[in-house]
Amino acid sequence: MAEKNIDINVEYLTRVEGHGNIVVNMKKGILEKCELQIVEAPRFFEALLLGRSIFEAQHLTSRICGICSTTHSLASVKASEDAAKIKVSKQTVELRKLLLNYEILDSHLLHVYFLVAPDLFGKPSIIPMLESSHKPEVLRALRMKKHYSDLFDIIAERHTHPISICPRGFTMVPSPLKLEKMKEILERDAKDMEDTVELFSQVKLPDFERETEFVSITHPEEYAIYEGNLISSDMDSQVSPSDYLDIVHEYHVPHSTAKHSKNKRDSYMVGALARTNLNFDFLHGKAKDAAQRLGFSIPCYNTYMNSVAQLIEMVHCIYNSLEIIESFIKNGIDEDDIVTSWPNDSEKPYRTKPGTGVGIVEAPRGTLIHEYSIDEKADILNANCVIPTNQNLANADLDLRKLVFQIKDRSQDEITLACEMLVRAYDPCISCSSHFLKIEYK
Repeated sequence: MAEKNIDINVEYLTRVEGHGNIVVNMKKGILEKCELQIVEAPRFFEALLLGRSIFEAQHLTSRICGICSTTHSLASVKASEDAAKIKVSKQTVELRKLLLNYEILDSHLLHVYFLVAPDLFGKPSIIPMLESSHKPEVLRALRMKKHYSDLFDIIAERHTHPISICPRGFTMVPSPLKLEKMKEILERDAKDMEDTVELFSQVKLPDFERETEFVSITHPEEYAIYEGNLISSDMDSQVSPSDYLDIVHEYHVPHSTAKHSKNKRDSYMVGALARTNLNFDFLHGKAKDAAQRLGFSIPCYNTYMNSVAQLIEMVHCIYNSLEIIESFIKNGIDEDDIVTSWPNDSEKPYRTKPGTGVGIVEAPRGTLIHEYSIDEKADILNANCVIPTNQNLANADLDLRKLVFQIKDRSQDEITLACEMLVRAYDPCISCSSHFLKIEYK
């Protein structure tokens, strides 16, 4: 019996951020082409930073993404502080960890409920779910989304393009009353999160497995999202942030305007699935309980399970945030730590000669790196930003190649949906704005 040809053309795939194409060409069982093509024009944010002060860089880089504005701001200030040898207080570090927790909660909720759930419940989008028996779940998601925005307002003054984050710390800190407000919101959302885990524990994701290399940061005392060394599942040793190029090897491919990355293999994966595989032992006990209920165990090489890993991280972030807030309530907030002005040249507690600094944090979609070189005036001479989605693109290509061979005997509709879901599982932020993903099968 002759191998069948696959010829599917889906004009648009919704529920991803950005614009790209998937081209799959199979003839008589031979896969001639299988690519995730990124076709958007480069945005040149590194060039926009040249000549700008490190004290304004975080406001520029927050514009890279409307979903991960806070993460880019934090990676930016960390790179700026490292270049200028600025040391920050323990209070600043804990407040920044809170903000990263909130970013992960907000972004993961958006992905799991609004982008992935419609596939799992047989709906084309979240809107028809409102008109079905799943209306309570949609209302829950909207309620949680509003709560996470409120949490950002308390510390960063707003989520998209935060205001209060700056080198040396924050321009404002939460009052005791606002700390209690954050605690109240998170305790209320813990119940909604419990119901969310129960909902998704009843859903079966596609069977797919391809062993790959995982990369994230790691820390000896906590589930690392704000600070730590780089670690790879293929390496025994850790890599300091300043040596990130020992792991991240970026290169260009003809079918993408976004760079690809690799390390020991032809690709690696970053994001929630990578973090949970590499740092599972440091998750909060409640998150480990959720992992068990969701049928998640390590090592896990099923890309579709990235959404489950995101749910596990959401549970962790809620309870870790509560612990940080309760510590602040008990010990108090030092308002003298607020950055109200920049010191005179003679008072600057940081280096004023040229230097280079690296800031690494875990964005919802994976390891985010900013590197700046500065002059004696603390103006940026050179900048490099390594985006999580770019690091996942080569891995997505290889996943698609294996998936197509695995499901090539299914119907065209089934192949199309499986490929769409695989791309969505990465939670890609192709251009950090809402566009569409065109899939073309020839």
